[in-house]
Amino acid sequence: MDDAVEQQPFVLAPPAAPVERHGQVDLHLPAGPGPHPVVVVVHGAPLPPGAPDPRDWLLYRGYGALLAEQGLVAAVISYRVTDLAGLPATADEIAGLVESVRADPRVDPQRVVLWFFSGGSLLSADWLRAAPDWVRGIALTYPLLVPLPGWEVPARFLPIDALGAGSTTPVVLTRAGQDKLPGLLAGIAAFLDAAARVGRQVRLVEVPDGQHAFDILDHTERSRDAVRAARDAVIDLIRAD
Repeated sequence: MDDAVEQQPFVLAPPAAPVERHGQVDLHLPAGPGPHPVVVVVHGAPLPPGAPDPRDWLLYRGYGALLAEQGLVAAVISYRVTDLAGLPATADEIAGLVESVRADPRVDPQRVVLWFFSGGSLLSADWLRAAPDWVRGIALTYPLLVPLPGWEVPARFLPIDALGAGSTTPVVLTRAGQDKLPGLLAGIAAFLDAAARVGRQVRLVEVPDGQHAFDILDHTERSRDAVRAARDAVIDLIRAD
């Protein structure tokens, strides 16, 4: 059996959507001419050595199809972080990719959600600090919100600190209760406490028995329910008046 992360199957089996590759962005397209709301999917980082493009992982192809099934464009982006000192350049690169997605005529540029996964969640800090009004929400799934031991991360990329900047963009956060990534659960707890102190709206999706990457590793009904709940919370954000 191939245990490579990219070959681990998604816990749900949504119908495949048409996919177009444009440079560093894959667009999973719903039926109809649009313009459609869009969810920009920011994969985890850093990637395992030699890992293929995350856009080809069954995990992110699954999320793309799941969102397209609901009438949303899913824009799954590809980027590489090899040196934490390079995070500012990566963040600027991602911001540019978001703008390229918004420029597609099939996309509603005023209805955007950014969905960050795992270590990619450090890159959510800029958007948590001061998101444009066209960002309807920020989703975080098993997010790394504090640097791992030994990581030296520029202060710009500390999502907990970013909450104090006064932005009110709502958040959806999925927490896997059995996550063993060092400091991850403590970081989530600190993030939730900080959000409560500043009045930031956070909708919490709990997976008490889930491990990191439960959406490919724990094929249980609870995992499937959690993925659906996160999807529905994202839809609520993006379609809110």
